[in-house]
Amino acid sequence: MENIMIPNGIIKGIISGKKKKDNKYEKGKIQRININGNDVIQVSLFTDKQVFHTNYNDDEINNALINLLDEYFNNLELTTDEYTYSYRITSKGKVLSNKHKNKEMVFVETSFNRKKKYIIEEGTVVPALVDLGIMTNDGKVVKAGYDKFKQINRFLEIIDDSIGNEKHLKIIDFGCGKSYLTFILYYYLVDIKNMDCEIIGLDLKEDVIDKCNMIAEKYHYDHLKFFKGDVAKYKDSNVDMIVTLHACDTATDYALYHAINMKCKYIFSVPCCQHEINNQLNSDKLHVINKFGILKERFSAILIDSIRANILQYYGYKTNVMEFVDFENSPKNLLIRAELKLKPGNEKIKEEIDEMIKEFDIKQTLYELVFNK
Repeated sequence: MENIMIPNGIIKGIISGKKKKDNKYEKGKIQRININGNDVIQVSLFTDKQVFHTNYNDDEINNALINLLDEYFNNLELTTDEYTYSYRITSKGKVLSNKHKNKEMVFVETSFNRKKKYIIEEGTVVPALVDLGIMTNDGKVVKAGYDKFKQINRFLEIIDDSIGNEKHLKIIDFGCGKSYLTFILYYYLVDIKNMDCEIIGLDLKEDVIDKCNMIAEKYHYDHLKFFKGDVAKYKDSNVDMIVTLHACDTATDYALYHAINMKCKYIFSVPCCQHEINNQLNSDKLHVINKFGILKERFSAILIDSIRANILQYYGYKTNVMEFVDFENSPKNLLIRAELKLKPGNEKIKEEIDEMIKEFDIKQTLYELVFNK
């Protein structure tokens, strides 16, 4: 094959036209993305069932694309700011090429025209999102799935912002349910960030666990396993991160309790169904709240999550309570993010928690587990 001069400043591209019918790759997509503040050119290669991502810097992309043309493909189209370049390799190995000026300027992000960038950009085909009906087969986000798409990216942004340059992580997802975020987390950490990562999903529903394991096997996610088990009884001594997404009522407390005992470095918890305190708030002092059911429910949720967040602080976790998704998408929109990096045992925090428990005359599961057991 003749030499091909790959242009500088690639924004996006397509590679196609299989050299042989039995080639494992059907097509490829090329796009410039940003990971941890670094621009890379991501090449996504598609088989009939999977997609494989490799990231290159500008010095590496030339050889990578030429090697793909040598071995797998005959056609290549690349777009820069100003031009679109097309290459076609004939059956005799001759390279036909041309370029034309773009009719419209290709959007390049600057500090003045910055638009929202997602960790997983629309157009990146993620098999789990396709199976969930959030994306089409060519990576377009369906209209009905856009809120979920934003939620997924927000979750990944929070994780990515927290873990920095970690290379190895063992993660437990307590109360994993259907696990769509678990699959996306695995995809991002392993396929995009190339981390050495093991994720275990735990749930009480055997049929859910069986289905999740089948999907993990389908995607060849070899270090993602699901087990039937009770959060309250689970024990492990070598876990780096605990994730609980809408673990119902006190299941969140047991997950946080285990995270504290295992000294997990990272905790990401989206509480749900905080009924425990709701059922105890019968004080006459709270009548102005209690007589309105929705206010009582929200007050209870704020109270219980305040106790949880402060207990984590007491045990040495730098803790934030933050908005996970827009409120209009879900009223259960708070996430407790905690990282073990402070000195534990701040007695002032313990006194404040005790005063709150006494003031409202309540029992709270995480408090009972860590202080009264």
